[in-house]
Parts: sequence; structure tokens; C-alpha cells
Amino acid sequence: MELTLWPLVSQPWPALLEIVEQVERLGWCGVAIEDHFMADGGGFGSVSDPRFEVTSVLSALAVATTSLRLTPLVMSASYRHPAVVANWAATVDQISNGRLTLGLGAGWQHNEHEQYGIALGSPGERIERLDEYCTVVRSLLEQSSTTFAGSFFTVADAWCEPKPVQSRLPLLIGGKGDRMLRLIARHADRWNMWAMPSTFAERSLVLDAACERIGRDPSTLRRSTQALVFLTESPAKAQAFVDAAGGRAAFAGTAEQFAELAVKWREVGVDELIVPDWHLGTGAKRVEAIEELTAAISSSMA
Repeated sequence: MELTLWPLVSQPWPALLEIVEQVERLGWCGVAIEDHFMADGGGFGSVSDPRFEVTSVLSALAVATTSLRLTPLVMSASYRHPAVVANWAATVDQISNGRLTLGLGAGWQHNEHEQYGIALGSPGERIERLDEYCTVVRSLLEQSSTTFAGSFFTVADAWCEPKPVQSRLPLLIGGKGDRMLRLIARHADRWNMWAMPSTFAERSLVLDAACERIGRDPSTLRRSTQALVFLTESPAKAQAFVDAAGGRAAFAGTAEQFAELAVKWREVGVDELIVPDWHLGTGAKRVEAIEELTAAISSSMA
């Protein structure tokens, strides 16, 4: 099972780069960057926290790293035109020599849409928009020209050059509802959702069925997940952290206990485990936490 870092984008750039460089040295697989302009204010950051923009961060990391796979987790179809995203993705894939995974999602965060005057739409509209979005992006990345007329997007004899280094640049789509999983079965090379092992296993079975209904081998779809991570030896602090997560997938405990949980994720089909650094501390404390997690997981997977 591969390990990917999800660094906090509201930390200073030198600190963000430091943690990315650390996990690259330790042999982690990748780095994932969120696509939000502000926090949602729901307990995972103040809406006034400054944060870096995803395409800029990943473009910089394409140059600053040499082996990590780069993933936006995930770009919202509501505020980024598919032709613009396809051109950006092809460029970053060229710069990184074929290390980009293009993460896409339907969009969900109300406050950033309201502040910027961008229509979010109903859940059904978001899924329909993402369906068109994936079709346009895939065609632009792989075909010499693209003509498409849909309810949300229209392109005419459109081209996207240069093409990516990868002959098929992988699309990762985030989602968990039944309708989203059917869309993922049609379009995605990789799937992501927040989940503890039992929830992931249940949703994965639904995704398998969606693949089988359209004649797709479920094993051709790589799967990833993440949970909040807080390292502590105090059971009381651990329980308080999980309680404060408000239902979001969350772990608190020792690095060895997290490694045991990682084994359970692997057993239910997780190919890539994404670790947010949001609660791992800063400076030397975070360096130590990452080293402890790496050693514990490596030992448990041996």
C-alpha cells in the first residue's frame, strides 16, 4: 500500500515544502493538495485562515520534487473550466515528467461559492456537470481535437497541446454516494473517499457492482482513502480528538496503532493511504511524527 502526504495549505510555504521533501526522502508515493480557497468553518479551520491555491502549489512541487506523484484532491468542476484544467494538467505532467494524477470532484463547499458568486447547483446538477466535465477533459487530453455540446459545457474543434507525458493521464474522482460511484465507474482510473475501513469496504462493494454493470473489471480502478491523524499516548486525548472530528474519519493513538489500522485498510482494498499532516504538529515534532509513522507502517506491511 502506497503512502501519500496531504499537507496543510494554510501553513507557510517553507514549512509545506519541508514536509514534502521529508516524505520524498522517506520513500512516500505522493503528495495531495486540496482545492479550496477557504476553510468551511466547520471545525477544520477558520474561514479566515490564509491558504495557497492548488494549481500554483502543484506547479511549484512539480519542480521541487523528483519522484512524488502529484494530485489535486480534488479540483471542483463548479469553478474551473474543463478546457483550462486540461491544459494545466498537460503542462504539469510535462514539467513533472509524467507524475500528475488529475483529481476531480463535483464541488460541495457552500461558503466559497457564495463569497465568489459562483453557482454550486443542486447535488443532481453537480453530478451531471461532473459527468460532462470528465468527458471533455479526457477527450482534450487524448484526442487531437474535441467537439462537445452539453448542458454545462460546449467546446468546438478544441485542442490541448502539448499532450501529457503519460499516454493516459489518470483521473481520480472523489465521492461516496451511489450515483457518484456509478459516475466513477464510468470515468475514473482512481477513486477516493474519506473512510475508516468498514465504511470503505461497504462503499467499495457498491463501486464494484457499478463497474460490473457496465462491463468494467473492478480491479482496474485503484482506490485511496484518508482520515485525520493525531498521535498521542493518552487514551483520553485520543477519544476527545475523535469525538471532535464530528463524524469525519479520524484516528488518534500511537504510530503503532495507526499502522495496525493501515493493515485493515489494505485488507479491504485500499491501494493508497493519504495522511493529512494537519494535526501532526510543526517543526521537529512533525518531523518526528512522520518518521514514526513511516517506520511503523513499513514494519506492519513487511
